Amino acid sequence: MTIPDSSGYDYMMENGSIELPCKPEEERRIVQELTAKAESNLREGNLYYPISTRWFRGWQRYTGQTEGAYPFAAHSVESQSVIPEEDRPGVIDNTDIIVNGGDNKEADDDPQLIRTLEDGRDYILVPQEVWAKFTEWYKGGPALPRKMISVGAQHKQFVVEVFPLSLRLIDSRDQSEVSIRLSKKASLNDLYVKVCRLKGLNCEKAQIWDYFNKQKQTMLLSSSQTLEESNLQMDQDILLEVLSDGFGTDSTGNGLALVQVEPSRSTFSIAGGPTMSNGNATSYNPDIYQRSTSTSSTYGNIEDGDDALKPATRGDRGGLAGLQNLGNTCFMNSSLQCLVHTPPLVDYFLQDYNDEINRQNPLGMHGELALAFGELLRKLWSPGRAPVAPRAFKGKLARFAPQFSGYNQHDSQELLAFLLDGLHEDLNRVRQKPYIETKDYDGRPDEEIADELWRYHKARNDSVIVDICQGQYKSTLVCPVCDKISITFDPFMYLSLPLPSTATRSMTVTVFYGDGSGLPMPFTVTVLKQGCCKDLNQALGVACCLHNDEYLLLAEVYEHRIYRYLDNPSEPLATIKDDEHIVAYRLPKREADLTRLEICHRYQDNERKPFLTPLVTILEDPHSGAGIDLAVKRMLSPLRRKSFLTPTTVPHSGENGCTFKALEERMKSSGTQLGPARLSNEEIEPEGMSSRELSFRLCITDEKGHSCRPIVKDSPIRPARKVKVMLDWTDKEHELYDSSYLKDLPDVHKSGILAKKTKQEAISLFSCLDAFLKEEPLGPDDMWYCPRCKEHRQASKKLDLWRLPDILVFHLKRFSYSRWLKNKLDTFVNFPIHNLDLSKYVKSKDAFEGSHVYELYAISNHYGGLGGGHYSAYCKLTDGKWYHFDDSHVSSVNESEIKTSAAYVLFYQRVKPRANGKVGKPSDGHMAC
Repeated sequence: MTIPDSSGYDYMMENGSIELPCKPEEERRIVQELTAKAESNLREGNLYYPISTRWFRGWQRYTGQTEGAYPFAAHSVESQSVIPEEDRPGVIDNTDIIVNGGDNKEADDDPQLIRTLEDGRDYILVPQEVWAKFTEWYKGGPALPRKMISVGAQHKQFVVEVFPLSLRLIDSRDQSEVSIRLSKKASLNDLYVKVCRLKGLNCEKAQIWDYFNKQKQTMLLSSSQTLEESNLQMDQDILLEVLSDGFGTDSTGNGLALVQVEPSRSTFSIAGGPTMSNGNATSYNPDIYQRSTSTSSTYGNIEDGDDALKPATRGDRGGLAGLQNLGNTCFMNSSLQCLVHTPPLVDYFLQDYNDEINRQNPLGMHGELALAFGELLRKLWSPGRAPVAPRAFKGKLARFAPQFSGYNQHDSQELLAFLLDGLHEDLNRVRQKPYIETKDYDGRPDEEIADELWRYHKARNDSVIVDICQGQYKSTLVCPVCDKISITFDPFMYLSLPLPSTATRSMTVTVFYGDGSGLPMPFTVTVLKQGCCKDLNQALGVACCLHNDEYLLLAEVYEHRIYRYLDNPSEPLATIKDDEHIVAYRLPKREADLTRLEICHRYQDNERKPFLTPLVTILEDPHSGAGIDLAVKRMLSPLRRKSFLTPTTVPHSGENGCTFKALEERMKSSGTQLGPARLSNEEIEPEGMSSRELSFRLCITDEKGHSCRPIVKDSPIRPARKVKVMLDWTDKEHELYDSSYLKDLPDVHKSGILAKKTKQEAISLFSCLDAFLKEEPLGPDDMWYCPRCKEHRQASKKLDLWRLPDILVFHLKRFSYSRWLKNKLDTFVNFPIHNLDLSKYVKSKDAFEGSHVYELYAISNHYGGLGGGHYSAYCKLTDGKWYHFDDSHVSSVNESEIKTSAAYVLFYQRVKPRANGKVGKPSDGHMAC
């Protein structure tokens, strides 16, 4: 049902009363005010409602709100041109985001969202007050209330729990199963109340077990402990046992004597030191540190942290256990397997590291992350190949890094970065960080500065992670104005390398003269497929013979409007689709000090629909409508039909003469200075024109083209960075000017039916490293403050490797994100497995580091596309063999098979020199790897 936006239509409400609907702009205003009020009063327990994006986008178009501007949208999407004629949306329809049908075993009647949905892409979250207004205006649904909760142990933040914790309740009396849902912040008391109400039981007679993998793990005692703190996972089993006259009942109905079962306690801490038992310290006794026989079932070895572990060494044939997927946790499993197979970390965490745990570090996690990681590593390195469920570790991760909580897919490299930094802070040997005042390093040798800064860094940061994983690079910044050089030496934990692309694409762009000196002309250029707008600008500049005092302003034209300006030189070209229309306006470089005039066109009829391509020019301080009128005339002059050129017209290629000077005088007298663009002799005011009448019918309009205010010669023009006018084409304009030049812009690329797809060539790891280290200008959003100029400058930046760590991690930047697009590169990167020689890249002249040759020992892989991809890992064990760790499944793999286009994060270890001082045959930096 659609209701036209007209005050003449009545809206029949369900209660029979008649009510006029709000106008679109009124609805938008109300929703914005209610949203802002909700944002200013965030607290736990606030209700939010998911609404189907499909319906919500229709409402946005109807009310004129820019899509992607909604504050609760997680991912900004493309703005669409406002369509004032858009019909009023029908009733709210959320059926496309909820699970259809329903399961008879569901204990909750409320509909559930489909698990794979993403906030901002598939649904939008609105506050309770906004939902109430929407249902008042549109009806429909169903309503899907979700509560706001607080997450994060260190830095509290509010999130909406869109997917509550779903548990499968198994009744031991008849083995029946039913799903129940609670917030992960609900307590075990809440769980007992819900289960007993569902089963009609007295809570005193109920006993609920953590039944993960259908094995009794821990009895869940009714308490204030939350379900999250109990490490309960999405869709896992819990077991209900019912007591009868002091006895329990098993699945066969036989009475069971009630035996109090307590979680087994380890007499040896995971850090290798004494543990606490009933509050008393117990010294380490290796004879009693052995596996409990109470968990000898198939999955008895599956929960990390529930029982004691036998001390393992890398010679005990450990390290072959997989990690269970707890619900889209393959990203975590992949990073963890790479880390737990890092030889120096294995040696460290299998020893006693209790004394190095820093529980007072405000930047750390009170040692809890290091303890959880060490416990998990020991579990994975114990003899045997039973898969481990990292529930306790995931619980710690959710507490200290809530961005990785929930059950959505995340980035393995982002998790790796958090783990390395978190482990460092938890194991930082520095208890009191000294204050170190920076010095002026001008004129001092680089080696002296680098060593001094490294000592300062180690004085504040000293851990096993720094010892083995941190290196140092040299950063050189040069001011483009005063040539001031700034050199710093910064530590790094890993290197994020771009993937240079060799694939190209053909792009057609129509170039417009911003001074009206010529007709628009399409140019087709070839650019790198994975390039940016800067590359397109450079190619176009060469093609159209751009002058030194000009620059090109790129824009996308959609529905005869400028949809967006591509003024960010770092904007990826991948955001420009082949079927889009891109234009470029030639403007003077000093345009930053002038007013940009945007001229749009529309038919002079009842509908006044937009048509033709907008024109862009610049003016110096326009004060009145006369200046706007003259600028429009100048921009249309190349379109003037020959039959209407006056005999006195001088060709543009000649001198402007006295006519140009006379026009300049008139502009000055009208209060408008002449812009840098030249004016032709055709721009002569017709005789007999009224003193207030313009040559064209012009209106000043807003950014969206909604409101229009007609202007005359003496209309005051408010000073602004950009002025937008609407030109109404009458029969006179069509008679004087040939508008065909502004019609039918060519597509960016018109591919033929038989066009061949360009295949991405393989690239080497060295070419990625070269791209990372090359000199390039900083982006406009990353300007550098020059201490000499006292201004922010777009300086050039050059990186050089200075000090390399024993463990060198390369992150291949396969994913690119922008406001309009997410993209993944499946380019095959050819990387060395043996003898990766980086000597030529290290600029330090000191030989204190020893070898610069590395061996590969682990790879984090990503398969598939964005959102629906999968992670796994390749790791090399001490026997020299490679294994594929795919969640729970572990299998051997040939070394020749580990090079794939899925390689995402590469882990290398420094090769120690042999007795003769050699480290093996180094690889050629520019030969095939």
